[in-house]
Amino acid sequence: MLDAPSPAPPPRLGSLTGRARVLHADESTLADQLPGADVLLVWDFLSHAVRRAWPGEGPRPAWVHTASAGVDHLMCPELADSDAVVTNARGVFDEPIAEYVAALVLAMAKDLPRTLDLQRERTWLHRESRRITGTRACVVGSGPIGRAIARTLKALGIAPALVGRAPRTGVHGPEDLNRLLARADWVVCAAPLTDDTRGMFDVRRFGVMQPSAHFINVGRGQLVVEDDLAAALSKRWIAGAALDVFEREPLPADSPLWTAPGLIVSPHMSGDTVGWRDELGAQFVTLYGQWEEGRPLANVVDKKRGYVPGH
Repeated sequence: MLDAPSPAPPPRLGSLTGRARVLHADESTLADQLPGADVLLVWDFLSHAVRRAWPGEGPRPAWVHTASAGVDHLMCPELADSDAVVTNARGVFDEPIAEYVAALVLAMAKDLPRTLDLQRERTWLHRESRRITGTRACVVGSGPIGRAIARTLKALGIAPALVGRAPRTGVHGPEDLNRLLARADWVVCAAPLTDDTRGMFDVRRFGVMQPSAHFINVGRGQLVVEDDLAAALSKRWIAGAALDVFEREPLPADSPLWTAPGLIVSPHMSGDTVGWRDELGAQFVTLYGQWEEGRPLANVVDKKRGYVPGH
């Protein structure tokens, strides 16, 4: 088994002692080690090392697991067309991200960022805040994370509408998106990154939204045309936004997003709660047990779509 680690602490896989030979690789050694691996655990969700190393000579692992919800960082045509099974960390991040989105909604509704700024300035300025009960949300992305976000917002008194790749019970299709955006107070993007979703939030979509609307992205940075969002905020097309993911990470110091009016910037942390790495390691060990026993793996990604299909 091959583990492609990151600068973060390595996964705790002690329970695999005696069951698997675990080798570690980085971007410089991954291509050489791939032919000898049966299983590849991708621990660094920001690295594109797999995408670069997978094309090449020799056999490849039969199973690739990424410790992330998204698979865009590792998918390449050669992997997509291969017989390798790809699985993801579906289920680990659902509730933490939903809680984070709820916190952002409350922070923006109650103007908490400005309250903290005024406190630092020692300025007493009374304002009125906004009620969230009775408002509407459009949640784009109907997977487990999107559904958890919708449930959490509903518990706060917000009426959520889910938008997915295709319409089904309780989920709107893409053809309804603009209509739902036009009436939403909160627009939350939790969609996977695919050819169809890349750049989906652009000048047209921000132009459809209400001037009082707020936008939140916890999906992938490439889902948003960042220059268009910055312009929409500067022109007051929308009231505010919060981004936890970006086209380039870390966000460059000279990015205009740092100073865009009404924008909350957080460093890709919405799903990372205390103990999250241990949860990811435990999930992989469970999946490895399924692999070891020849049972069907959970969380199998449709490599052409780029996500685990819904049920």
